[in-house]
Amino acid sequence: MPDLVIIASRRVVTPDGEQDGAILIRDGRIDAVVPRARIPAGAPVEDFGRLAILPGLVDPHVHVNEPGRTEWEGFDTATRAAAAGGITTLVDMPLNSTPVTTDVAALRQKLAATTGKLSVDVAFHGGLIPGNAGDLESLIDAGVVGIKAFLVHSGIDDFPNATEPDLHAAMPILARRNVPLLVHAELDGDAPKAGRTYASYLASRPRHWENRAVRLLIRLCREFRCPVHIVHLSSSDVLDELSAAKSEGLPLTVETCPHYLFFDAERIAEGDTRFKCAPPIREAENRERLWEGLRSGVIDLIASDHSPCPPEMKRLESGDFATAWGGIASLQLGLCAVWTQASARGLGLVDLARWMAQSPARMVRLDSSRGAIAPGRDANLVVFDPEARWNVSGPSLLHRHKLTPYEGVELAGRVRATYLRGRKIYEDGRMIGSASGQPLLAPR
Repeated sequence: MPDLVIIASRRVVTPDGEQDGAILIRDGRIDAVVPRARIPAGAPVEDFGRLAILPGLVDPHVHVNEPGRTEWEGFDTATRAAAAGGITTLVDMPLNSTPVTTDVAALRQKLAATTGKLSVDVAFHGGLIPGNAGDLESLIDAGVVGIKAFLVHSGIDDFPNATEPDLHAAMPILARRNVPLLVHAELDGDAPKAGRTYASYLASRPRHWENRAVRLLIRLCREFRCPVHIVHLSSSDVLDELSAAKSEGLPLTVETCPHYLFFDAERIAEGDTRFKCAPPIREAENRERLWEGLRSGVIDLIASDHSPCPPEMKRLESGDFATAWGGIASLQLGLCAVWTQASARGLGLVDLARWMAQSPARMVRLDSSRGAIAPGRDANLVVFDPEARWNVSGPSLLHRHKLTPYEGVELAGRVRATYLRGRKIYEDGRMIGSASGQPLLAPR
């Protein structure tokens, strides 16, 4: 790589707004962001004109599934899809791999499985399950950036849900170490069984499951002052309570996902289990309130909850929502899906960068090196065409499996190129060079 790499655009998206200027890169890091008039004379410049340059996205909620379930997804395919979607850093969840990442030995197996396979950088969450609070300190020392818990069955038996006593045991440790507890916030109860209609699936996981769980987490966050991150919020009922908790100064952050912001329950056809995820995609009015939560800052960030499986596990032949695997694969599509809806609501690229790069990097304590176009950060960048329109075709996706609820949908915006530490790794549908991503372990 030359000593100085310069990338210019009329739309460089920084935390202070869009700038017409250039990013000066040395040794893989951003040296400066300057107006065009200050570009060094005679230096070679790659000028992208009206295409926007965004910070490389940070996705803190990805189920890669390797080792153990690589036939579902693996580090090679997941990180290629991430690069094509503008994601330069992802954080792997402690399930659905085998073994689950609930102790240091399992984390070491996970790290070994990444060798030679990472197209983008990958950090790791550890897991909280009943009885392993004593392993959390060593996981943190080993470099995990967060600890994930479920309050309801996770979908696999080797990652059982945490109970309130388990949270009581874990939260003082995480508070002392300033490590976030990421929680799947549903508390189950009586509900009808799902069938072939999407309405039946929605009724089988009602909003009050989420609402009760969020209220529990607010109470425990207040008691223990542990950083709490609520993953994939789908119920808008609790936005006012979350706003009040944040106003109180509680260390609480919230994410939602592209599918909750794009789709609505009313338009999901009978038996179309491609849309099954947990919590469910809810009604259109609920979606609009989630967008208001993003506008107001009650919802901090957007993460994919990329949760793939082999196509047969979606049970499309029977259309049975009760037995289909719940999860949507969207690493390659999330940026464009969110931009499609955000731009239609008058929101801009600065908002996009905040929700999908800056805020997630801050939540997992990686913001000193990534998440924004600013001096000193890694030169992880996305060249994005906000005016493009295109139709999703499953076979063109780089995820291991191509089944997607976005099939045939027209999306706005297109990733034209992705840079990792100043080196172009993806451009216009093709990967470039060898895999140069790195495993990221948090310094302790």
